Amino acid sequence: MIVVDPTPTERPEVPKSARAIMDRINEISFNSSLIREMRAIAFITQNIAEGRMAGAKRMFIHVIEVEEITKNFPGSSKMNGTWRFLMHLFELGRMKADQWLIENFDALGSRSSVDLRAKYL
Repeated sequence: MIVVDPTPTERPEVPKSARAIMDRINEISFNSSLIREMRAIAFITQNIAEGRMAGAKRMFIHVIEVEEITKNFPGSSKMNGTWRFLMHLFELGRMKADQWLIENFDALGSRSSVDLRAKYL
């Protein structure tokens, strides 16, 4: 499974305006769901590795992180549906995916390319 994580988990600045605070609350809410799911997958993966779940199939997890790109977008960008912006995101995504494939292609189908415990626990 390949996960593209677009939402920053941390931000260096403290939100001060009402809009910025709401945007940050939305980011935290989104991330809490992702973190919860990744923790569950890490738990099951550990149980499989320790032989506690006989017959279970291991899932290989890969995460393409785009936080360094998306953290520069304002919260309002989530509502930007203009063709120009969508094409900009498409090109950024293509570049990031190409970079990720160069670095992680050998992991596909054989192992996870992310340490779930280190990243999400």
